[in-house]
Amino acid sequence: MAFDWFKRKTQNITTSTEDKKDVPKGLWHQTPTGKIIEHEELKANNYVSPEDGFHVRIGSKEFFSILFDNNEYTELDANVESVDMLNFKDTKSYTDRLKEVSAKTKLKDSIRNAVGKVNGTDLYVSCMDFAFIGGSLGSVMGEKIRRAVDYCIEHKLPYMIICQSGGARMQEATYSLMQLAKVQSKLAQLSDAGLLYMAYLCDPTFGGITASFAMTADIIMAEPGALIGFAGPRVIRETIGKDLPEGFQTSEFLQEKGFVDFIVKRTEMKDKVSKAVNLLVH
Repeated sequence: MAFDWFKRKTQNITTSTEDKKDVPKGLWHQTPTGKIIEHEELKANNYVSPEDGFHVRIGSKEFFSILFDNNEYTELDANVESVDMLNFKDTKSYTDRLKEVSAKTKLKDSIRNAVGKVNGTDLYVSCMDFAFIGGSLGSVMGEKIRRAVDYCIEHKLPYMIICQSGGARMQEATYSLMQLAKVQSKLAQLSDAGLLYMAYLCDPTFGGITASFAMTADIIMAEPGALIGFAGPRVIRETIGKDLPEGFQTSEFLQEKGFVDFIVKRTEMKDKVSKAVNLLVH
């Protein structure tokens, strides 16, 4: 009968949804707009949904594979790790939090340094990982950017930071805030050396990152639709008691107001970056 499948439960046919799946878990990805895309197709399109242009959040591993020729690069300062200098504890100790997130993400901290070629042009890239405590700025991030700048000055290389962060790392308190001055002073040395500094802002870029080195680059690029700001829109709305403009804090809104130079799709990122370097450096 056409409706025999209704009898499955009464006949004790209760195969679970998980068991009925005939594709590996994670093979498909659904964007916030409801578009579904096969993972390999998404990867081939630089993790941008071809139907709606949504930029899926990715980490340093994926960004390095997009930027560097043949996915060949040298990672530097890979073993620099955070320590609990303040014996900080909220819902759990900072030491335990670091151990847990390191085991989960296989990362040492919220930023990685790498040098390689982008369309044949040498470039040093520091890329944040939002998966590691929200890409937060701590002493390790500040130190790794310092080392990156020193390397660029020594080897006469252009420098790029890919930003995706919720801001300062509260578990390091003042040590975190000190990194803002540390990074800015090093970037000033990079500028004095006549070397290019570019920033690429992803979703989200917030807090002290936005208030400092994300917005002091020679060229500021951003992904389409990325949220960029200092405090979140809800906090601002409650503080000023007014509704915010449509699209407030998106990369397009910031470009209109002069805070962002270019909106660069991830599918065009490699070519735009290499052209900028070749135009301004070579």
